[in-house]
Amino acid sequence: MSEIVVRNAYQTDWDEAMKLAWNTFMKFDAPDYSQEGIINFNKFINDEMLYKMFVLGSYQLFVAEEDKRIVGMLSLREKKHISLLFVDVDHLQQGIAKSLMRFVADYARNEEGVERLTVNSSPYAVGFYHKQGFTDLDGEVRADGIRYVPMELKL
Repeated sequence: MSEIVVRNAYQTDWDEAMKLAWNTFMKFDAPDYSQEGIINFNKFINDEMLYKMFVLGSYQLFVAEEDKRIVGMLSLREKKHISLLFVDVDHLQQGIAKSLMRFVADYARNEEGVERLTVNSSPYAVGFYHKQGFTDLDGEVRADGIRYVPMELKL
């Protein structure tokens, strides 16, 4: 296994990162979602406005890269809300999501002055977020076919 590098994403990383998000979502999250939720997730990651927000810097994307290939991604909305966190299926259980979390938590705290990160965790990822120190803010919520648990991490 080559070295994994975590970094801020470039504009040229966007399409590859969103493809990774879609493929991983379909394998692990989609089975727990309604058709409406799957359609809404697809609309979200393919939204032209979301891409424009990324280009303008108000929606941040971070990637984990191995041999110039994106193997993990994490996006941050409003400098404090984890919007997407996905790792390539062939790279699970290698600490990539944890490395992305650590990188983004340090960035949010040191560069943005953020005191807490929030996330709406899919049912599949709740255990991962608990291991990272997140606590539940509420029970499971369903909205627009999407299931999630609101959580926070104090930095």
